[in-house]
Formats: sequence, structure tokens, C-alpha cells
Amino acid sequence: MQKLAKLISNKPFVYSLWFGLSLFLVIKGVLAHQGFNNYTIFKYNFLNTIHQHNLYAYQPEHYYDLNHYGPIFSIIMAPFSILPDSIGVILWVLFNAFILFKAIQLLPLKKDQYVIVLLLCAHELMTASANVQSNPMIAALIILGFNFIKREQDFWAALMIALGAFIKLYGIVGLAFFFFSANKPKFVLSFIFWSAVLFVLPMAISSPSFIIQTYHDWYTDLVIKNSGNQHSVMQEICFTGFIRRISHYDDLKNMYVIGPALVLFALSYLRIGAYKIVQYQRLILSSVLIFAVIFSSSAESSTYIIAFVGVAVWFMNLNRPVTGFEIFLLVLALLITSLSPSDLFPSYIRTQYIVPYKLKSIPCFLIWLKIIYETLTRDFVKENESTLNPATV
Repeated sequence: MQKLAKLISNKPFVYSLWFGLSLFLVIKGVLAHQGFNNYTIFKYNFLNTIHQHNLYAYQPEHYYDLNHYGPIFSIIMAPFSILPDSIGVILWVLFNAFILFKAIQLLPLKKDQYVIVLLLCAHELMTASANVQSNPMIAALIILGFNFIKREQDFWAALMIALGAFIKLYGIVGLAFFFFSANKPKFVLSFIFWSAVLFVLPMAISSPSFIIQTYHDWYTDLVIKNSGNQHSVMQEICFTGFIRRISHYDDLKNMYVIGPALVLFALSYLRIGAYKIVQYQRLILSSVLIFAVIFSSSAESSTYIIAFVGVAVWFMNLNRPVTGFEIFLLVLALLITSLSPSDLFPSYIRTQYIVPYKLKSIPCFLIWLKIIYETLTRDFVKENESTLNPATV
């Protein structure tokens, strides 16, 4: 057991898994001349912006599926898009892995606990990397927003949150950390400033009229996509999708599920006296990361890197020793949420139950309920006072 404990906390070993698994998959794909459709969509976000072509129109001559990212994403993709695809896609995957690595490393956890978070999330990162997705970056922006607020750097926190929202909307959940800000007026003004900057920045490589029209097109695209997600096998991997499948009630409105979830989430903020206590703040971070995915109609398998960081942070934030039920929840999440899309999981169970019934969302949903319960019942003041070596910011 001691050797195992040393192995799972060994930084070179964990770092190798974190970057190595993702790098192996993308290099394997490049060598096999595999097409990276998502990366092509991302690249054409930039190319279509500079050539002023509709970002959300079908372009079957270049890629299948559609782009659903905001025009600011063109700026992010610019340095990758000018490179040969074989190099650009590798650097894109490594960039996503690195920015999430740094965000997790900066979390206010006890010494080297972030290494365990990396280890728990390594397989989920590999799933996102296999699809060359942007979700690791979105997770990182949410976490960095939290980290900067903790460091009273509200100006940069506002940039992270606004950037996440302008790329893929998920980042807007970072506004939930507003209550932890020590200078709320500065945070609000900074958010307004960065929103204005990010709104106009793509105009530097295009034109004002095109970008304004693009925002209108983006809104229309997201409305259509949200409607289409309800009938997709690979989309809506969320709690609402689970209820639709088991109840056979396809007309269930999202708000009937999200509404009560928002009420539960809001109850966590009743603990005003705990706002400055790090154990409580980490629970809210975990809750936000999980909530953003399990109640989103756009959630797909590779989106769960966002939620799974929340799962890992929750587990490291538990009082020690952890209970058998808490270990059960973590193991369930590792098996059903993280491993079920892989070849390590029985394919029959995956194809007949996990995928059609959206079961990937259920362990995260159960953990989210546990987090809500903890925010309402844990004695954070006592925990903070009894901690001999409090987590540093």
C-alpha cells in the first residue's frame, strides 16, 4: 500500500500520464493520417472570420457538423491555424492539457493534493483529447477565474470568466464566484470592461458589421442546437437527458429540471458566514464545475472533463478519514463517468445502457447532491479553526 501511495503521488509519473496519454493519442492519429474534424472546425472559425464567411453555415467541403463557438475563438485559434494541421493539432491538444494543468496546480489545496486531482482526471482528459476538444481549456478558464478571485486579482478573474463565456457560454458559470470577491465593484467593472474588449476584438481581423452579424448568427445557432440536442444520441448526456430516456417523455422542458437544480444550488449560498472559508469555497467550485455539465443539453462525453475536475476537487476537500459512501461515489464516477467510453469498459453495457440512457451523468449528479448537502451541513468555521496546516492560497 505504501508503494502504491508513493506511486499515485509521484509527480513525474502523474505528469507523464497527464500529458503522455493525450500526446500519444494525437500523435497516433497524425501518423495514421486520421482526420481531426473538430480541429478543422476550430481552424475554420479563424479562417471564416478573416474571410468573413458565415461561421455557422455548413461547409461540407471542409468538415462535417457545425461550428458552435463564438467569434472570439478565432483569436484563440489563430496561432494554431497558420501551422500545418499535423503540427497545429498536436500543439492544440498540448495547450489544452497544459492550461488545465496550471489551473489545477494553482488551486488552494493542501501540499501536492493537486497531483491526486490530476491523476483522477487523467483518463477524462484523454477522452477530451481524443476528440481534440476545447473543454479542458473551458474548465481551466472557470478554475482560473476562481483562483484569481482567491488571490484578490479581480481584473484577471473577470477576464477568465468573460473569455470562457464568449468562447462557449459554459464559462459564465464562473460568475458564481462573485460572492468570494473582496472588491465586488472592481470585479463588476472589470467584467464589463473585458466583455466590451472581447466583443470588439475579433473585429481586428474582420470587420465590425460582420462580427455584429456573427453574434446574431451565434445566438440563432445555439437556439437551434439546443432544440436538436434532445434527439441526439451523443448529445444531452446530462440529467435531463437521463430523465427523458427513462420516462420516454421527449417533450420534457429543460427548465423543469434546471429550475429545481438552480434552487438547490442557490441554497448553498445561505451559508454567508462561510464565504471566506476555503473548504466552503472549494465545495462551491466543485458544485459549479459539475452543475455546468450535468444540466446542460449540450453536454457530450468529452465535456465531462469539466465536471470530473469538480469531482476530484470535491474528493480532496472531504474531511478525513473519508466514509465508505464517499469512496463508493468516487469509484462509481471513475467507472461509469470516466471509464465507460473506453475499451476498458464492457462494450455491451456501454452501448445498451450507458450511452442510450445517458448514465455517464448519474455519478456526477449524485456527487453534486452530496456537495449541496455538505454546503448546508458542514461546520466550516470549526473545520477551519481545527486545521493545523490550512491550505494556502
